[in-house]
Amino acid sequence: QVQLVESGGGLVQPGGSLRLSCAASGIIFRLYVMAWYRQAPGKQREVVARIDNGGYTNYADSVKGRFTISRDNAKNTVYLQMNSLKPEDTAVYYCNVWPSRSDYWGQGTQVTVSS
Repeated sequence: QVQLVESGGGLVQPGGSLRLSCAASGIIFRLYVMAWYRQAPGKQREVVARIDNGGYTNYADSVKGRFTISRDNAKNTVYLQMNSLKPEDTAVYYCNVWPSRSDYWGQGTQVTVSS
């Protein structure tokens, strides 16, 4: 059974930083492209960043230069370092493989950017 468990969200002021983590089990982690997604209230879920098993990364235009995705294959964990956060980054953040699989979604972690 695949489990993806996100953590690290919270309330942060504009301009602040957070580091999200996603621990994976039930998959051969190193073989997968991993991605972070987010869903804001009233909006569709969107991909934020992805990283392949060679370390190649790709980012949504809205987060380029502010967010950094990384992975630790020894720990089956993918990270998202978020800097210079903006109110529009407020969303529930999820990790999944890329392209996403509907049966892999976890609970997500809430990120709220507000003063």
